[in-house]
Amino acid sequence: MVSIDEIRRAQRADGPATVMAIGTATPPNCVDQSTYADYYFRITKSEHKTELKEKFKRMCEKSMIKRRYMYLTEDILKESPNLCAFQAPSLDARQDIVVVEVPKLGKEAATRAIKEWGQPKSKITHLVFCTTSGVDMPGADYQLTKLLGLRPSVKRFMMYQQGCFAGGTVLRLAKDLAENNRGARVLVVCSEITAVTFRGPSDSHLDSLVGQALFGDGAAAMIIGADPIIGVEKPLFELVSAAQTLLPNSEGAIDGHLREEGLTFHLLKDVPGLISKHIEKSLEEAFAPLGISDWNSLFWIAHPGGPAILDQVEDKLNLEPKKLCATRQVLSEYGNMSSACVIFIMDEMRKKSVQEGFKTTGEGLEWGVLFGFGPGLTVETVVLHSVLT
Repeated sequence: MVSIDEIRRAQRADGPATVMAIGTATPPNCVDQSTYADYYFRITKSEHKTELKEKFKRMCEKSMIKRRYMYLTEDILKESPNLCAFQAPSLDARQDIVVVEVPKLGKEAATRAIKEWGQPKSKITHLVFCTTSGVDMPGADYQLTKLLGLRPSVKRFMMYQQGCFAGGTVLRLAKDLAENNRGARVLVVCSEITAVTFRGPSDSHLDSLVGQALFGDGAAAMIIGADPIIGVEKPLFELVSAAQTLLPNSEGAIDGHLREEGLTFHLLKDVPGLISKHIEKSLEEAFAPLGISDWNSLFWIAHPGGPAILDQVEDKLNLEPKKLCATRQVLSEYGNMSSACVIFIMDEMRKKSVQEGFKTTGEGLEWGVLFGFGPGLTVETVVLHSVLT
């Protein structure tokens, strides 16, 4: 007779969950941030709001973003004028877009990750799909399973309406799946399209304008599994630990509400101040078991909520400017893509590490941290261990 303990041991992997491949994708429509204010106020028929337009121009200038990618084009917006109003019934039109386009963009990223992984997609055992863009049944996970031709028995998990911290959440979930199911190969996909949040300006809701200046569209995918097959699968980063916490006194700091006019975002408190005030505690709890307290000894993959968050975190922890270089690069080239951002940053870091001849995927360093920040305020903290390049 086989004991329960023996069955449990046989079900679990020997080693830690490992990122084995990464793929990213964006819509073809690229937006130049330097001219976006003129375009945005023209397409929303708001050019008469000259003072508000000047404020928005300053937001765009301070965003540190050069370009973003968006599914919504001028032609699409002209055909759906309610999308351009600040408040107009438009949820149906938005849903019609994102229910189709979110899985399609996710497929592009997933296809690239699977190609890099080099294994047949029939070996994918689990699918974790995350988006803040729309809701539907069956969900984007189901649609992606069909688009990719995954096995009908793939174990799916759909995460809707999580927000910007969810790039860390999917890693936490994939870690548990990979380590507790021997041989599991988890396809993780984050796909975000701002068609659900795009709207015209309002004099009384400047927080909405902040979102219009920052958010972009993108999808990112990873293959995660434990015990890589030597010579077949190439490990990139090991997932050592993962934690989630709610910051104290932060209720209402970031809210999102699904309404007839789409998904509305509200910034009600000093988000950069709250994050920078409490970030060191998250670091201490995560790295105390490793005996690490020098934050400059880590490589950093931090969600780029906006330049103010990065500046205040950098200042609070006395980080060297190069620590947030990969994060700032992704913010500059893509804007804030919500849950997909940290995966783009991870991809940027491992590619840069190879290009510059570093010995590990973490820019030559052994240990690193991935942070996701979002509604709640929720913070996801993932400890990463880099591997030899």
